[in-house]
Amino acid sequence: MRATAKDLRFHSTELLNTVKRGEEVIITYRGKACAKLVPIEEDNEHNLAPGELFGIWKDNDQVKNVEDYVRNIRKGRFNN
Repeated sequence: MRATAKDLRFHSTELLNTVKRGEEVIITYRGKACAKLVPIEEDNEHNLAPGELFGIWKDNDQVKNVEDYVRNIRKGRFNN
């Protein structure tokens, strides 16, 4: 589907509903394509369990669960 920048401004809900249905929307400005609205592919690329560490934190022996670690760090800020 093609839509103009003006359509995007005044009919954004309808365009988003079109994208939710799986269709791509090309946005044009002055007759030239300048953007594309596409549906987001929902996937967990890391395939991690909740609270599991990754990246620079995964090899950190001091932190076993990121939620507990962050909660512990924030504890000092709210105990006044």
